[in-house]
Amino acid sequence: MAKNYDLVIVGAGTGGYVAAIRASQLGMKVAIVEKEKLGGTCLHKGCIPSKALLRSAEVYKTVQNSSQFGVDVENFKINFSKIQQRKEAIVDQLYKGVQHLMKKGKIDVYEGYGRILGPSIFSPTPGTISVENTNGSENDMLIPNFVLIATGSRPRNLPQLEVDHQYILNSDDALQLSSLPKSMVIIGGGVIGIEWASMLSDFGVDVTILEAAPRILPQEDEDISKEMLRALKKKKVSVFTGVKIDTDQVEKGSNEVTLRFEYKGELKEKTAEKILISIGRVANIEDIGLQNTEIKTADGNIEVNEYYQTKESHIYAVGDVIGGLQLAHVASHEGIIAVEHMSRNETTPLDTNLVPKCTYSSPEVASVGITEAAAKEQGYHVKTGIFPFKAIGKALVYGDTTGFVKFVSDAKTDDLLGVHMIGPHVTDMISEAALAKLLDATYWEVSETIHPHPSLSEVIGEAALAVDNRSIHGG
Repeated sequence: MAKNYDLVIVGAGTGGYVAAIRASQLGMKVAIVEKEKLGGTCLHKGCIPSKALLRSAEVYKTVQNSSQFGVDVENFKINFSKIQQRKEAIVDQLYKGVQHLMKKGKIDVYEGYGRILGPSIFSPTPGTISVENTNGSENDMLIPNFVLIATGSRPRNLPQLEVDHQYILNSDDALQLSSLPKSMVIIGGGVIGIEWASMLSDFGVDVTILEAAPRILPQEDEDISKEMLRALKKKKVSVFTGVKIDTDQVEKGSNEVTLRFEYKGELKEKTAEKILISIGRVANIEDIGLQNTEIKTADGNIEVNEYYQTKESHIYAVGDVIGGLQLAHVASHEGIIAVEHMSRNETTPLDTNLVPKCTYSSPEVASVGITEAAAKEQGYHVKTGIFPFKAIGKALVYGDTTGFVKFVSDAKTDDLLGVHMIGPHVTDMISEAALAKLLDATYWEVSETIHPHPSLSEVIGEAALAVDNRSIHGG
């Protein structure tokens, strides 16, 4: 059966379904095709379930330390099956919410695998979407004016180290663990690896991180990386950076696996119950019909312009399939820009310097703008201000004084170049810095903002003051 639409979206992850809602608001007739579940990786295999587990780990750690707050708790334990049940309940509730939003927006949802067809009897240009239905019925043919590719990504594999889903896991597997392992080696010290290391160590798992780069969280400011390293070592997480992994020397035992790696010129080995590979993600661009179009790819990602148009001007792509910042909130924003451009509404291209980035570990990490090192590489003469949480009253009350806030500013213009945070609840507080960047604020304008007392957000005002050595509560 052939049906006509203004827009057909292939992929119902965060980028896809948000774009569908915005298109519906703009009066477009919209269909969305998804081979699994509405919500995509973020809802079912990424952001939401991992944060639910991180919250349970945080609660467990809090109970362990409750005597510090004058609350003595006895005979408590981890009930991991309940933790997983809570995670699934949260995901299910949000999944139902997305389904409701599709109905509210009168968006047609096709459950199946969508492929882009070339010119055919349906259309003289590429873009008709053939939907291979999951129920086995005859393919649906969707004939759109515009197409949006939002097929997302999957965990990247390590060459020659095959994920067997039992001993060697990817992040999808880790989310489905029925019980906590006693030990785990995590290959990759980026955002995903650090979140899992934090969570598992708080649950009492013996964790080792192996990172090929010279430092963990290599995309963050170097001071942030150093502070995270200190925090992980305090949790008794073993961290090895600058390693070279010998994937040919992996031995599996009855209930464990041994991995050998080179560290500072020496061959070392580590044995654990599980290995988690967290070295990034790969765009899902295979078998979606790109060969039937003029769409170009580079380094495994779809090439687009600033409005997310491909070489086929009526076909757009957003989210992880185009590379760049593979973040759910970025995909959502890209989807909105793409749809508004299709509708010829005035829209502004995304400025990646305005995008907040978060790591939901303990301590949390958040940043917006560029690092101190990047600013210097770009020719800026910078001045910085750092203020620690240990001097903030609310942090002492909260019971967590780890970390700091760092401002990076242009010494000539006072323009705010970047804000970098590590500590309690910084993933919630980064929005203030993101708004400051959006409004092109200077550091001293942020310092003039009145922050409530006592609050964790006071650290932002103090860090801004510290740029000029004017912090009030600094030692």
